[in-house]
Parts: sequence; structure tokens; C-alpha cells
Amino acid sequence: MGVFTYENEVTSPLPPSKLFKAFVLDADNLVPKIYKHGINDLNVEILEGHGGPGTIKKFTFHEGGHLKFLKHKVDVLDKEHFTYNYSVVEGGPLSETLEKVSYETKLVASPDGGTIFKSTGKYYTKDHAEINEKKIKAEDEKATGVFKAVEGYLLANPEAYN
Repeated sequence: MGVFTYENEVTSPLPPSKLFKAFVLDADNLVPKIYKHGINDLNVEILEGHGGPGTIKKFTFHEGGHLKFLKHKVDVLDKEHFTYNYSVVEGGPLSETLEKVSYETKLVASPDGGTIFKSTGKYYTKDHAEINEKKIKAEDEKATGVFKAVEGYLLANPEAYN
């Protein structure tokens, strides 16, 4: 098994606590309402657990496209340190070449009062399969788009998630 790691950082003028509440804690409700580029017909279902570590969620995408569903397991949910880690356990990016994908996210306060959103994706290949780095980068750009959509919503609605 090989491991490919992809890291990304995105900045925001908003504080980590506000972004964490919206982007992590209420994402299952907020994201389908505000993000209109391909995932506005999304159903999120908790299959197991109560939202914390060990919780398994199923995301079903009803619109066309290659992604029909994915299940992910919450590995870490640390509200005090604004950390959220999860692993895709079925569907989504998993394929003949990928055995597992884990994501680590952390929102860190920046010196200007905003946030540095740090994310790391670890892609575990089956056997010695090759990773399509362009595809991973494209998926990461979509995730950054979701983050920026949440940020835009919060900037337009300053009283939300205080």
C-alpha cells in the first residue's frame, strides 16, 4: 500500500469559532442550502452515532455526475481546538486504486484575527496503484469552493453562527 499526502491552506477574515460552527458543526444543514454548484440536491443521513467520533454519515448526491454517494466516519471532532478529521469508508473517491482516504482539518487563528484553514488528505492506494494527482487537486479545489461559499454566506449574514 502506498500513501499520497496532499496539503492545502486557505485563509479567511472570519474567526475560527464562527467558521467551525458553520463549516463543521452545521455543515450538513448549511452547505446544501447555500452551495449551488452541483451539490444543492444533497441528502445527509447519520447512519450511526450522534455526530462525534465514531459517527458514520452517508451523503447522497441526487444530481448527475460521477459522485452518487459517500460514507464517512468521524475520527476526531475537537470543538476546543477547531479540529475535524474523518475517513471515507465507502463510495466517493474510493475505487479500484484507493483503499482509504482520510482528511485532517484544522482552523487556526491568524495574527489578523482571521483563520487559516489547514487541510491534509491522505490517499491510501491498493497495492502499488498510481495516484491521479490532477484528480485529487480538482477535488480539493471543489472543497475549497465549499469553504469559500460558507465564508461568503457568513460575510453576508454577520449575525449567523455567533
